[in-house]
Amino acid sequence: MKNKIKILIALLLMTAGVSAQIDRSVQPKPGPAPKISLENPKEFKLKNGMTVLVVENHKLPRVTYSLMVDRVPRIEGEKAGLADLLGSMMGNGTTSIPKDKFNDEVDFLGAHIYFGAGSARAASLSKYDDKILKMLADATINPLLTDEELQKEKAKMIDGIKSSEKNVSAIAGRVGRALSYGEHHPFGEITSEKTVNNVTLADIKDAYQYYFSPYKSYLVVVGDVNYKDVKKKVQKYFGKWPKSTIDEPVVPDAKPNVSTTEIDFVDMPQAVQSNISLTNLAKLRKKDPDYHAVLIANKILGGGFNSYLNMNLREAHGYTYGARSSIRPNKYITRFTAGAKVRNAVTDSAVVQTIKEIKRIREEAVAPEMLSSVKAKYTGDFVLALEDPQTIAEYALNIKINDLPEDFYVTFLEKINKVTAADVQRVANKYFLPDQARIVIVGKGSDVIENLEKTGLPIKYFDTYAHPVEKPEFHTAVPAGITADVVFEKYLEAIGGKANIDKVKSIAMKAEAEVQPGVTMTLHLKKTNEGKYWQEIAAMGMVMSKQVLNGDKGYLEAQGQKKEMTEEQIVEVREQSRMFPEMSYLNKDMKVESIEDVNGEKAYKIKISDKQTNFYSVDSGLLIKQETAVGNMTSSVYFTDYKAVNGVKFPFKMTQVVGPQKFDFIVKEVKVNDGVTEADFKLE
Repeated sequence: MKNKIKILIALLLMTAGVSAQIDRSVQPKPGPAPKISLENPKEFKLKNGMTVLVVENHKLPRVTYSLMVDRVPRIEGEKAGLADLLGSMMGNGTTSIPKDKFNDEVDFLGAHIYFGAGSARAASLSKYDDKILKMLADATINPLLTDEELQKEKAKMIDGIKSSEKNVSAIAGRVGRALSYGEHHPFGEITSEKTVNNVTLADIKDAYQYYFSPYKSYLVVVGDVNYKDVKKKVQKYFGKWPKSTIDEPVVPDAKPNVSTTEIDFVDMPQAVQSNISLTNLAKLRKKDPDYHAVLIANKILGGGFNSYLNMNLREAHGYTYGARSSIRPNKYITRFTAGAKVRNAVTDSAVVQTIKEIKRIREEAVAPEMLSSVKAKYTGDFVLALEDPQTIAEYALNIKINDLPEDFYVTFLEKINKVTAADVQRVANKYFLPDQARIVIVGKGSDVIENLEKTGLPIKYFDTYAHPVEKPEFHTAVPAGITADVVFEKYLEAIGGKANIDKVKSIAMKAEAEVQPGVTMTLHLKKTNEGKYWQEIAAMGMVMSKQVLNGDKGYLEAQGQKKEMTEEQIVEVREQSRMFPEMSYLNKDMKVESIEDVNGEKAYKIKISDKQTNFYSVDSGLLIKQETAVGNMTSSVYFTDYKAVNGVKFPFKMTQVVGPQKFDFIVKEVKVNDGVTEADFKLE
């Protein structure tokens, strides 16, 4: 269903299998690789140095122009983010066509033009090929680079940086790159609000001269075009691009790999999962003899659903929804990475199992069935990709940029088919280096460090920008006399006191959250002090789910299907139905485990059950966070913006975080002793 609302998404990638041999100890001989016949694109070169590749394909009346300027990456230092800012400014008008008029013309043609730093792409119907090529050339050669546009793009970039400050994946990515390559390497630099603000219009214009010139530039044309016609038009429009000479820097050496395995930890007190990434640097280019064997080895280790890592961390142990590894060839330097996002409680175990699987592929020969299956998958994907004419052009471009032999792709499957179990083991020992790896972990230190220390691996601590820091103080000692009952009593007093709470017989609440642009999810909730409960979630005018509990019976409804609650579900919903659960928590065997930071506020941590943990503000006494185990993940709800209704305070903003998903529920209405009737809880 279009725009269907999903809170959690499980991705299942199935790989093709092959028939087992009778003698499983003997690797079957590879069959002949499919014969690959690739038509070479037609090629010509402009006087200014631009190389043009043309692939004619008349199946559809469309054309695509892809511009690639092959530049050596350069250090941006205190102006990190410069190239990205340039890319965002390109394609927004030219010196002769204002931004709005330029964009309107592109839209009118039903076309697309995109720019990056040193790259561009345009696509349209072939009947508009002349117009869109002319606009692409004009935007490339005569970009409209103004200070006004620069300030707008800087503001957007800074907003993006700020919004990622609590994004565990984003932080793990930038810290991992910075620690691996070094902050003074082009691949390890970190873009910050400060470096973005340092960029001036003069810097942008200088970057344009570096990243956009015909020197080492390639234009790939694919689609319903005629070679001779294309050649005339490209010469007409891109022939105006002035020839220039570019002084390219020497790429500095990256930091060496660590001499022994270490954990590099970034504390994120609000993290509901740990992001684990074991990583080491490697030198791997497409033209290297090891390239095809490395592709196979990575696929076996963590490149698919049936890989070693995924079958261990996901299938065998249930630590994660997916474990992966990757290593991509690069002309300069690259990284091998392996890891997953896992529950806090199993962070140390996931580290141990990740290392175990990497050592396994280094020390044990891969099973013949698995090797054959991976080769079959590569064969199928490769042959399928050849149906896209854009692929042919990309292959031709790769050959030129990466200095590959002319028959590189013609013999690709033949070389894949020749990879042996011994090759896999050999390259795994050369490129996957668990004994020289950093294990970058971004997570909640108070939950995971104690067990990580038991692994025996040295632990170093860093902030979210990869700067070394002292080991954080994860727990603050709980003062003498602070018991769970003291915290609960303070909470009940903070929300209005027991006298006002006792007057509450029913609650009706309505909240809304934007789950994607233009789509609002509405939550309706009703409950009584007799334990009756009604909840409905709707979106786009449709009821997505409904729960009703009336005494010892209840039902669940989702997508039009209604089912009676099981005894276990009744117990869970009955807990949700409590209007003020803390009243029932009093005099129970609970304790304050620690004082932790919640969004900069100190909070008492109390374990309510095996699945639920509450956090109460030390200062205000209010409940500010609740963690609940949901399968292999943890759901966190943050409560803010408390307001009094009939003498009792309720949170008017509830932020739910489940894995990468985040929803801000804004309470639109709370009614006390109003808006609830017996009819709401009918089970018929």
